[in-house]
Amino acid sequence: MSEQQVNVEPAQDKLSAWTEWLGSPPGRYVLQWQQAQYDRTVCDFFGFHAVQIGLAALPALRESRMPLRVFCAPTPELVGAHPMQSYCEGSVLIERPEELPFETGSLDLVVLPHLLEFAEDPHQILREVDRVLRAEGRLMISGFNPVSLWGMRQGLARGILPDYLPRPCRMLSVPRLRDWFKLLSFDLDRGRFGCYAPPCRSDQWLARSAILEKAGDRWWPICGAVYFLAAVKRVQGMRMIGPAWKRTSKAAVGRAVVAPPTNRDMGK
Repeated sequence: MSEQQVNVEPAQDKLSAWTEWLGSPPGRYVLQWQQAQYDRTVCDFFGFHAVQIGLAALPALRESRMPLRVFCAPTPELVGAHPMQSYCEGSVLIERPEELPFETGSLDLVVLPHLLEFAEDPHQILREVDRVLRAEGRLMISGFNPVSLWGMRQGLARGILPDYLPRPCRMLSVPRLRDWFKLLSFDLDRGRFGCYAPPCRSDQWLARSAILEKAGDRWWPICGAVYFLAAVKRVQGMRMIGPAWKRTSKAAVGRAVVAPPTNRDMGK
């Protein structure tokens, strides 16, 4: 078996496990909540070029008003067939999101649903997004929250109970993402937590936990199983400052300065 086949097969296994989990009751529950967040947010952003990287099961750009919307697929199978063909103008194969095939400052919106927690180098992905976004461009991220019942179930039950979330899922906390934003050019614009139901696997128990959504938003808002973040790229602009002599001359025009007479003048 060649080295290329060895590298491809694990990636396909991970994608299959992730796709299978998204089709389960908790996966559909997470997708439904995230879809509502993206739908209500992307319509407020204006520009020309919007890109979604990964998670074909979530059409995050379907309510976007930008004329050119592109879906970046992780495998060749999704390039020609994915559920977002009805509103995306094209698909691009990106096997390594750490190296984006876009020009510097060419995009207005980049969406990363559940990409960073399954990536080998999530910080490098954010650096690439910072590079390809124009000034005042937008970044949207969603992922699993480690400070939640789902995060505790995934971490504490390791080796004792079956994994609740698909492997490998390295959950990133919101404070950590904020630190990365500060190191780059991003300002956190808005954020929200959701999916407060306990880690159950059936639609029946998830439906019974629906009352926890409103209670969670009010009483423990940072403990939702999923977070949604929107950030804007800030670029410090140059401010032209005129020469000092120009400001002095304008001030001199506005008022007359009369020197007091000297002793020599008084003698005349």
